[in-house]
Amino acid sequence: MSGRARWRGRVPVAVLVLAGCLPGVLALLALVLFTRGGDAPVTVRADRHGAGAATAPYRAHRPAIVPRSVWLGPLTPHQPPPHYDDKVIAVFLHHTDSPSSYDCADAPSIIRHLYAGQTGDRNWDDLGYNFVVDRCGTIYEGRAGGVDRPVTGAHTLGFNHRTAGIAALGTFTEGVPVPRAMTDAIAALVAWKLGLAGVDPRDSTRLLSSSSLSRYQAGTTVTLPALAGHDAGYMTSCPGAALTARLPEIREAAARLQGRPAHRNATGVPQPSPRTAP
Repeated sequence: MSGRARWRGRVPVAVLVLAGCLPGVLALLALVLFTRGGDAPVTVRADRHGAGAATAPYRAHRPAIVPRSVWLGPLTPHQPPPHYDDKVIAVFLHHTDSPSSYDCADAPSIIRHLYAGQTGDRNWDDLGYNFVVDRCGTIYEGRAGGVDRPVTGAHTLGFNHRTAGIAALGTFTEGVPVPRAMTDAIAALVAWKLGLAGVDPRDSTRLLSSSSLSRYQAGTTVTLPALAGHDAGYMTSCPGAALTARLPEIREAAARLQGRPAHRNATGVPQPSPRTAP
């Protein structure tokens, strides 16, 4: 019997199988630890961030987001610390009701103007929207507090908690073209933000109204789409008929970016998700 065969005979088959499944360095470590002697069991744990580590299902990549310092420019706002919820389980889509035919290079100055109006004329503590998306598909950080955190916004009266507000820069009433780059960016942002809480953008979610000035009395729990227009929670025409009409396809695109399968009917044929009415 060769030396290799005699060595193999002293190592249980289970260890050899384990070694075959581990990356090279860990496999060597497992064999060395086992054969160095002693009867004490040896536990080898792979780095949870390494290859083969479990990952949360249906999460999308974070899209590129321009920091708020870009549009704030020389402004040095003095504002209270941000407030946070436990997670974001719904997104409300808005339009800014400002001109749509702008040069995208001017988007930062337009957002700065919106910020000045909300913090000046309206006396808000910050920009109400968590994110702003321009017609070229550039995503801007809006309200302060960290884009990856569940920052409580000021975008949908009665439903600012556990939600995020995304504003499409422009006015998108009936008949106004909605740029594909804009809807693609919104879908990517929705997929990432809702994916952090494991929410399917095509589903509905339960939210608690905090204001009787919304569509629902304070204290009422209502079921709304996980991606809803501003008008689902408040008496308004925002985000405009043209952008509202694009909501179903944005939901579907966001679900695909999360890696979710298409919904199927009883015959197994893939079907788009029905829109959940507020």
